[in-house]
Amino acid sequence: MTHLPTSPQQTTHQTTLQRSYAYYDLVMAAFVCVLLCSNFIGAAKQAVIDVPLLGPIPFSAGILFFPISYIFGDILTEVYGYGRDRRVVWAGFAALAFASFMAWVVVSLPPGPSGFMLTYQPALETVFGNAWRIAAGSMIAFWMGSFANSYVMAKMKIWTNGKWLWTRTIGSTLVGEAVDSSLFYFIAFYGIWQTEDLIKVALAQYALKTAWEALMTPATYKIVNFLKRKENEDYYDRGTDFNPFRLKT
Repeated sequence: MTHLPTSPQQTTHQTTLQRSYAYYDLVMAAFVCVLLCSNFIGAAKQAVIDVPLLGPIPFSAGILFFPISYIFGDILTEVYGYGRDRRVVWAGFAALAFASFMAWVVVSLPPGPSGFMLTYQPALETVFGNAWRIAAGSMIAFWMGSFANSYVMAKMKIWTNGKWLWTRTIGSTLVGEAVDSSLFYFIAFYGIWQTEDLIKVALAQYALKTAWEALMTPATYKIVNFLKRKENEDYYDRGTDFNPFRLKT
C-alpha cells in the first residue's frame, strides 16, 4: 500500500497529475460569493472615513469585503497554483458579467402599476442601475488586478523558495490592488470627477484595501496551512504558462 506523505508535497507544473481536491470547489464558491456580494451589495452603500492628512474620504462599503476575494486568490495560488486560481478568476469574471447583465435586464423591465412598484423601481435603479462605465470598470479592474495578484504571488513563492508567506500575500496585494484601484477609478470616473478628487479617493481606497489584507495575514496563514495539510498539496509554478487566457491548468 502506498501512503501519502505526512507533509504537503511540493508539486510543480511538470509533475502535477490530474487529481481532485476536497476543498478547491468550496474555496471557488466562497470567492465568487464574496466577489458578487461586495460588488452588488456593498457598492450601494457610500460611507465616510476621516483619514489623517487627507480629511473625510467617501468610500464604498464594498471595500470592507472585496479584499477578501484577494485573500482567496492568495490562498488558491499558494496551495493549488496559478493555473487553478486562473480558472477561479474566470469563473468570478463570468459570474460578475452575468450579474451585471441580469441587473440591467431587471432594472430595464417596465415596472408594474402597483403603488409598491412605483416606490420600489426608483430604489432598484439606484442600487442596481449602475452606469456602463462603472460596470465595465469593475469587471476590467477585477480581471486584471486578480491576475496581477496571482502572478506576483506565484513568482514570489519561487523566489523565496516557499518561505515568508506574509511577504507574498502582502506584496501581491500591493500590486494587484494598485492595478485594480487605478483602473476602476480611471475607467469609471475620469472626466466626471475632478482629477484631484479621483486620485484622492483612489489612494484612500487602495490604502484601506491593502491594510485590510495585512490585518488578515494570521487568518490567511491558518487557512493555507489547513488546506496544504488536508489536500496534501503545496504547488510551485515552475514551468507554468502564465497566459491569462489559457483555461487548462
